[in-house]
Amino acid sequence: MRRRFCRPPKLGGVPSISAGPAPRPEAGAAPEGRRRIAAIHLPWAKTERRRLTGAAAIWTTEGPRRLLAAVTPEAAAAGLHPGQALADAQAILPDLALHSDEPEAEAAWLRRLGLWALRFTPLPALDPPDGLLLEITGVAHLHGGEAGLQAALAARFARAGLTAQVAIAGTAEAAAALARNGGAPPVPPGGEAAAIAPLPLAALRLPEEAIATFHRLGLRRLGEVLRQPRAPLARRFGPAVMGLLDAATGARPRPLQPLQPPPDCEAAEEFLEPLVTREAIDAALDRLLAALCARLEAAGLGARRLVLRGFRVDGAVQEIPVGTGLPSRAPRHFARLFRERLEKLEPGFGFDRLALEAWRTAPLAATQGALPGKAGPGPEQRAEALAELLDRLSQRLPVWRLAPQASHWPEREVVRVGPFDPVAIPPGWPSPGRPIRLLRRPVELSAIAVMPDAPPSLLRAGRLSWRVLRAEGPERITPEWWRDGPERLFRDYYRVELAGGARLWVCRAGPAGPGMRWWLHGRFA
Repeated sequence: MRRRFCRPPKLGGVPSISAGPAPRPEAGAAPEGRRRIAAIHLPWAKTERRRLTGAAAIWTTEGPRRLLAAVTPEAAAAGLHPGQALADAQAILPDLALHSDEPEAEAAWLRRLGLWALRFTPLPALDPPDGLLLEITGVAHLHGGEAGLQAALAARFARAGLTAQVAIAGTAEAAAALARNGGAPPVPPGGEAAAIAPLPLAALRLPEEAIATFHRLGLRRLGEVLRQPRAPLARRFGPAVMGLLDAATGARPRPLQPLQPPPDCEAAEEFLEPLVTREAIDAALDRLLAALCARLEAAGLGARRLVLRGFRVDGAVQEIPVGTGLPSRAPRHFARLFRERLEKLEPGFGFDRLALEAWRTAPLAATQGALPGKAGPGPEQRAEALAELLDRLSQRLPVWRLAPQASHWPEREVVRVGPFDPVAIPPGWPSPGRPIRLLRRPVELSAIAVMPDAPPSLLRAGRLSWRVLRAEGPERITPEWWRDGPERLFRDYYRVELAGGARLWVCRAGPAGPGMRWWLHGRFA
């Protein structure tokens, strides 16, 4: 099954998704434009990540106390629970297998799950420590409706060995609360308040102090709290609690913070039989490139950065990025850029989904081809061929060019820029009488002159010596007072011609005397 979408330029909102003719809306489906969120709660995330079985638990420290952070279902059936003292747990189950907590590894694992969820939506978000939030507005029909999407999510996580509780609602807070309470059928738009009414207060993750105060007042369900007068609640519990309640009911919805922004354009394909061989991956990439470039052409765009994502059957996601200097939508050119980098893919048991994403696009107009009978390509075709050559070279080695910089010190006159960056050449640059290229490291010399301030007549470097036939100079360069300190010395540069015909650019630093030093800084062509 292929899926393609292209976000129109300069338009916000959720990208439009096209996958054939639009189906009829299902009963209870969200009206067009209404936001829909799928929440996924992983109740055994810590233990299932490590594939722990039997009576096992993960412990952590909280100040001087050692507490359980997570338990397996078998340990939970014996009466253990997170937050329990480690000594009490060992008294109940003496054979309890203990493992230390790894919060950083679990956060990285949850992020990988978020990237894996890109197969369902371009806007996944994290709901730490053990949940995900998926913006599914406009994508549920690809799975047969919200009920079908909910079942597909649970089945996908089950295939990966993870227990997932899924809920769908119009707000992230309501969907997450329902998922943490065991999951529920999709909530119709506007029904969030009624759906969360039977839930306990802890389902919405209200502050513990607020929950304790509500319990003292005899309020133990969210519906009981929502029925209370708003003004007294706001005065007593403050804006944090009221903001959570309003966000859950949809009175003041909060925006999601997606794991990454959606790509400008995307083409994806899913496979019944996972791809393992390089030939199959190449064939699928060719189809994706043709589909993506067609979408780019229809939108009048060209891509400067493409990312190929391979979704393995074991849940791992691999990425291969390529970039171009100028916007392009030529499938042949992108295929040549991907050709060598595809060797980095590790299919393992195979990829069941490939997605090609355009992350940096720019307007690109069609170019005029060569006229019939005209010899050779035109200037636009030559510029495009040069850009493609530089793109291919950039995949193997660094490519750069020099640009002038405001400084009169020779080593600061130029700076490296990208091969496609615009470069403005000021009048009179480069300075007349200076070599185009300098030595990477100046070579220290010893020199003999007729007079202390005269040009050198003999140069020496180690055991080598050269007689100077002609010399021009000096050209004095003083320190830049706004950048250099007082310890920086001036330099006197000379253009010298040796007896062997070589022309060098040498300088002396400092005033004449014992402390004067000579340097070879460049060579003339």
